[in-house]
Amino acid sequence: MLTRIHRAWLVAAVTFLVLIASAAFRSSVGLMIVPFEDDFGWSRSATSLAVSVNLVFYGLTAPFAAALMERFGVRRIAAGAMLLVAMGTALTTVMNQAWQLVLLWGVFVGLGTGATALVFGALIANRWFVKHRGLVIGLFGAAWATGQLVFLPFISRTIEDQGWRWASLEVAALATLTIPLVWLVLRDRPSDLGLRPYGATDETAQELSVNTTHSAWGAAATALTTLRDAARTKAFWLLAGTFFICGWTTNGIISTHFIPAMHDHGMGATTAAGLLAIVGLFDIIGTIGSGWLTDRMNPRILLGIYYGLRGVALIALPILLGPEVDPPIIIVMILFGLDWVATVPPTAMLCREIYGIERGAIVFGWVFASHMIGAAAAAIITGSIRVQFGDYSTAWLLAGLLALVAAAAALAIPKAQARGLLKD
Repeated sequence: MLTRIHRAWLVAAVTFLVLIASAAFRSSVGLMIVPFEDDFGWSRSATSLAVSVNLVFYGLTAPFAAALMERFGVRRIAAGAMLLVAMGTALTTVMNQAWQLVLLWGVFVGLGTGATALVFGALIANRWFVKHRGLVIGLFGAAWATGQLVFLPFISRTIEDQGWRWASLEVAALATLTIPLVWLVLRDRPSDLGLRPYGATDETAQELSVNTTHSAWGAAATALTTLRDAARTKAFWLLAGTFFICGWTTNGIISTHFIPAMHDHGMGATTAAGLLAIVGLFDIIGTIGSGWLTDRMNPRILLGIYYGLRGVALIALPILLGPEVDPPIIIVMILFGLDWVATVPPTAMLCREIYGIERGAIVFGWVFASHMIGAAAAAIITGSIRVQFGDYSTAWLLAGLLALVAAAAALAIPKAQARGLLKD
């Protein structure tokens, strides 16, 4: 029976695990904001800056990582990224200055997790799958959100029982354990093993087996050239703009500031992390379902629905916050979960549809970079709003209104790209 399973599914399984681990590493700093402030006396602005730097590096690494994977191979880049994460998280246990947090969590972990983020998953899906590609991208999106949210209660419990340094060491150990799996299982393309992509015909198999031979500098130049060409198109700015808002309304405000906001309302960190775990669990349903729908529906309509629902939930959130877990807040968390990363499959599919297979992965890298820049902007602006006004109410309203803007913008994404641009 095992011989009947296409190798693509094993590659997808390891990619799923790497994405879970990578997302858990990046998001765990949200749990540590208050412990850092209590332990070192740092301000909310200082810790928000470290998170913001992390998100910027996380996002800007993605398009270059996609190009470097073309040159040096998926295994080398992914394994090196996990090594960076392990080093960055382990060294935080001996830091004593805020700039060290910026360097270790902001730069090291940002670079490592950025190289193994959703662009990595989109590249694997595009190369290894023809049939069920949208579903696989949905699975990878669910892994990304699940890693961010489902493991937070466990990390929070470790922080409460043993301190944040032990939690950092756990993250470092998990990053180290993923490296052998990456090296043993992942391959750049099915053709490296004499296989076709799952569901491919002879023609599509030949198209997906094309390799590149440019240098590292050439890889970086490819990423920049792709950005230059894509920036000439309306579709790119609408995709990047909506994903900027997506980052603002998820990683930027919820992942970073939800637990501190609940702390302001008298809720414990583990309980608040449990609410985010609900988001993660329902995101599995929402994102896989979104991948399935993306194979069957207009991705623009899906994005309009997702952003609209998110905007309503964000506007309602400040009314529902309190020290207890009541049914209305659970309902809002479920809504967040159903569309948390549901935006990824239709956005990735639109990048491929408009810009092609290989270039589409790099374009998605830049679109994803805008997602994380939006998250970084939200992290620092939301922290500043908290310092200025003493609460997060204005920040929740702003995020909700931005999501409604994204809903309208998604419907305006062009259906076809101008001929001659970004051909593979």
